[in-house]
Amino acid sequence: MREITAENLPDLARGAAVLGTGGGGDPFVGRLLAQEAIKKHGPVRLVSVDELDDDAYAIPTAYMGAPTVMLEKLPAGHETTAALRAVESLTGRTATHTLSIEAGGLNSLIPFVAAAETGLPLIDADGMGRAFPELQMLLPTLGGVRASPMAVADERGNSVALRTPDNAWAERLARSLTVEMGCSAAVGLYALTGRQVKDHTVHGTLTLCEEVGRTIREARERHEDPVASAAGVLGGRRVFTGKVADVQRATAGGFARGSARLTGLGDDSGAVLELAFQNENLVAVRDGEVVVSVPDLICVLDSDSGEPVTTESLRYGLRVSVLGVPCDPRWRTPEGLALAGPGYFGYAHPYVPFTADATTG
Repeated sequence: MREITAENLPDLARGAAVLGTGGGGDPFVGRLLAQEAIKKHGPVRLVSVDELDDDAYAIPTAYMGAPTVMLEKLPAGHETTAALRAVESLTGRTATHTLSIEAGGLNSLIPFVAAAETGLPLIDADGMGRAFPELQMLLPTLGGVRASPMAVADERGNSVALRTPDNAWAERLARSLTVEMGCSAAVGLYALTGRQVKDHTVHGTLTLCEEVGRTIREARERHEDPVASAAGVLGGRRVFTGKVADVQRATAGGFARGSARLTGLGDDSGAVLELAFQNENLVAVRDGEVVVSVPDLICVLDSDSGEPVTTESLRYGLRVSVLGVPCDPRWRTPEGLALAGPGYFGYAHPYVPFTADATTG
C-alpha cells in the first residue's frame, strides 16, 4: 500500500489519458476533481491486487457519456460517491474498496474522488487495460460478472437503480438514462469480490499510468523524444506522424462519434492516416490499409510535448504522433473479439494482432 497525494496526479492523469486511446474523459478535468477531493479529505490509499482478501468487496465508479459534453457540462464531483452508496444499498453489502472500470484521463481519476470522500482504499487495477465506449466491454463480462445491480447518478441529485438480465442491457438502459441526464452521468457497477478482482481485471494499471506520464514528462525535460519514450514503456510503436487536416465529430446516442484525417510529415510525408472513433479511437487506416484496430490501443500524442490528445480535443493543424499498443491478451480471444473487436463496431476487416515489431504487425 502507498498513499497518493496531489503531487502524483499530473503524471497519473497524463498516462491515463494515453492508455485511454482518445477516450475515458479529459485528463485536466479528472485531475482537478481528484486534486480537490484529496485536498479536502486527505491522501488516497492505493493497494495492489495481491493485498486483497478474496472476500473483499469492491465497487467501481466511473463517468458515462460523451466526452465532448463533459468539457462543458463539468462533473460536480459528488455523483460518484452517490452512485457507490446506491450500489451498497442495492446489494446490501458495504464496500471495502473501489477501483476504476477503465483507463482514461477522467475515468482513472474519478475513483480517487470516491476513495477520498469515503476513505476506501483504491485498487491498482482496472477492468479493461484501456478505455472502450460501451460499459459491457469489460474483462469481468468475459468472466461472467454482472454489471448490475448498478446505479446512475447525476449532479442534480437524481439516482436511478438498474437490475438487468445481462450487461448489454445494462449498457442500453444506462446509456438512455445518461442521455436524459445531459449526456454525462456517474455510474457505480460491476461490484466485485477480491477473488473476482484478481481473476478478471488488469493489474497495476494506475502504477503504469503514473509511469507513462512520468516518462513523458522526464523525456521532455531532457529534450528527448517523449513519444518514443512512451512507446517504450507501453511496448508499442509509432505508426504515423502527421498534421490533423480534417475532423468530423458529432454527439449522437450518448457517444462522441467521428473521424479525423491526418496528412503525413517527415518520414510519413505523402501518406494519409484516417482515424475512426466512438469516444475512443477504433481503427487507424493508412493509405487504405488498416494498421491498428480495436481491441489494440490507438494512442494519439502531441508530437512535440508528448501530451495525449483525446478525440474531443483533436483539431485542425495539430501535429501528432499515433502509437499502436498491444491490448491485454484476453481481448484477443474469440470471446474478447466478439465483445470488442472490429466486427462488433461494424467493420468488415479481419482482426490482425498489433505488435511492436513493424515487420510482423
